Amino acid sequence: MSQAGDATEISQPAVVTVQALEADPHGVFRHHRAIGPVIQRDDGSFIVLRARDSELLLKDKRFCQPGAAFAKLRGINNGMLLALFDQTMLTSNGAMHRNRRSPFTRAFALRIILALRPSIRQAAHNLLDDWAGEEVDFVDHYAALLPAHLISEMLGLAKADIPHFTQCVYEVSRSLSFTFGPDDLPDIERAAQDLYSYVERVLENRRRAPSDDFLSHFLADVEAAGELSPLDVVIQVMTVIIGGTDTTRVAMAMLVGLLLEHPEQWQAVLQDHKLIPGAVKESLRFEPSVGSVSRMTTEDVPVGNYLLPAGRYVTFSVMSAMRDEAIYQKPDTFDIRRGDHSRLHPVFGAGSHRCLGEALALAELEEGLAALLDRFPQLRLVDGLPAVSGHAGIRRIGPMPVRWA
Repeated sequence: MSQAGDATEISQPAVVTVQALEADPHGVFRHHRAIGPVIQRDDGSFIVLRARDSELLLKDKRFCQPGAAFAKLRGINNGMLLALFDQTMLTSNGAMHRNRRSPFTRAFALRIILALRPSIRQAAHNLLDDWAGEEVDFVDHYAALLPAHLISEMLGLAKADIPHFTQCVYEVSRSLSFTFGPDDLPDIERAAQDLYSYVERVLENRRRAPSDDFLSHFLADVEAAGELSPLDVVIQVMTVIIGGTDTTRVAMAMLVGLLLEHPEQWQAVLQDHKLIPGAVKESLRFEPSVGSVSRMTTEDVPVGNYLLPAGRYVTFSVMSAMRDEAIYQKPDTFDIRRGDHSRLHPVFGAGSHRCLGEALALAELEEGLAALLDRFPQLRLVDGLPAVSGHAGIRRIGPMPVRWA
């Protein structure tokens, strides 16, 4: 097992194409993890593969948040997309990160989310009331709707706006992955501009007519503090809408899909709801909705006998770390009774940048699964697991038709 530290003889990491990584990420990571701690993408960036290296290096002060580095790496050099990458709390450092994130921390605090659990369960049942016939696309009719309804309720967005802002989100979030090319950028940029305009209109309405909702209080707080520009304010709300909508959509579909693909484990959670938290943790480990977290090196950083040069974009692969044989027994086996999970789930990141919506995501997944088990115990996949793609950033998912009769 490698450890981050002084290197004596520098080895050159294997160079792997983005195409190969997208085609079979788990296979590529498995192969190279056994050889060394680091690989290099053909775009010049680096990927850290092993769990212990990632855990150590994510605390290392020789790394900083990447700002707009990923955007520029992928050919995004101007427009709203560049502003989103450059000014979101997700890629910020130091005091600016605190200023951008802190207005949201109270709303997403664990005690607040615990109090919301009954309403999350009820929202899930309300969505299931609308299922008709014998077959639906689980992604469109449940996995996408539950987080969208809940984030709209938490922020005070109109339910009628959900189809509009979710469509924008799904397009914009493509920019957080490797699943787009130059020809896709105009559509993604238009969606980013559309989402920005939507949030700007909502905030302006709150300024003119404040109400007792989160966004009204948020605006009052940030404008009194005077630490964020008008652009900053809109982009942070965009960030929360994106994070609270798309990642949980993929996670919910994979949770239910994996359980249905393993009928004995579906039956186990059906008979004992105490197994639900373990099922959620295991699905997030086995097939995460977020494939990585990223940093920039501020100086040369040795990893074993490899070197991450200063000023380079580095991906810490959550997908690879969560199937690391040095940490997990039979890591390629889906097992809801697994006893070797980390206390803090790696999929939610680390340190001051740990996911703001962690408690909400876990509550949605657990309560959403519980409601589904209560209402549709005979649920089954029609065509097997949906296609889930991507080796980094927010991953993408295809349709998942299910039947219950």
